[in-house]
Amino acid sequence: MKFNVLTEMEYTARSAGTIILNIHALRTPHQTVINETFNIAPYIKVEELVSAQSENRLMRFEIEDGSSIKVTYKATIDNYCEIKDYTQIDEIQVAKMDVTVLPYLYPSRYCQSDKLYRLANNLFGHINNPFEKVATLTDWIHKNVQYLSGSTNSQTSAFDTVTEQAGVCRDFAHLGIALCRALTIPARYFTGYAWQLKPADFHACFEAYIGEHWVLFDATKLVPLNGLIKIASGRDAADTAIANIFGNVTFTSMLVSCELADEGFVPFYYEQPQLRGISYS
Repeated sequence: MKFNVLTEMEYTARSAGTIILNIHALRTPHQTVINETFNIAPYIKVEELVSAQSENRLMRFEIEDGSSIKVTYKATIDNYCEIKDYTQIDEIQVAKMDVTVLPYLYPSRYCQSDKLYRLANNLFGHINNPFEKVATLTDWIHKNVQYLSGSTNSQTSAFDTVTEQAGVCRDFAHLGIALCRALTIPARYFTGYAWQLKPADFHACFEAYIGEHWVLFDATKLVPLNGLIKIASGRDAADTAIANIFGNVTFTSMLVSCELADEGFVPFYYEQPQLRGISYS
């Protein structure tokens, strides 16, 4: 299914600085960038990087003292999501996991799985099938954590979200990741463009490693699972920040959109009792 995505961001510099943006759609076996443009007005030379830890595409550039700029990214993306039944797949033992997956088992800055071990196992440890286990904890987050804009900040962790029982998409994702890792299921952060997200913004959810596939889950249930364009993945939001700013540079405005470029789109959600999985990779 094809989507048109757009990002416009404006910055003002009170000193010379450097900005690293992470807003480009990924190129993967399941996601093709048909065309894209990236512009900065007034013109600034840009260096495209690939993250050393992942496939994330980064744009690095310098901004002069006293200047204001506008960044525009437009792209048409064709993505393919594999939908299959994961309820018959057994859990992979840690001893048999690929070494590249192991970092997604460990606690990280926003996902303190070591602090949530007892909670996760008391609530979900009795479920044998890994897909049903993650689907159940995703539903638990959706029912027990209120989606509340402005209720958290950049320091809020999964442990904080359990305590406060409120958050936004990144908090829902961090909690899902932490609970998965506490149950010995590798999990990683997913950030992307989202169709029909209101208000329009970048969206965060998570992927759990099941049957040697990264299977997508979204505890907010705000958008169709097949209506996402992947930008980045990582251990948590620290690895996938949309922008990293160095210097006295102020972010002043942003516009994000994701629109269908094809007809015949059928939204897909996980629903009980018919559990199925969707994978972007």
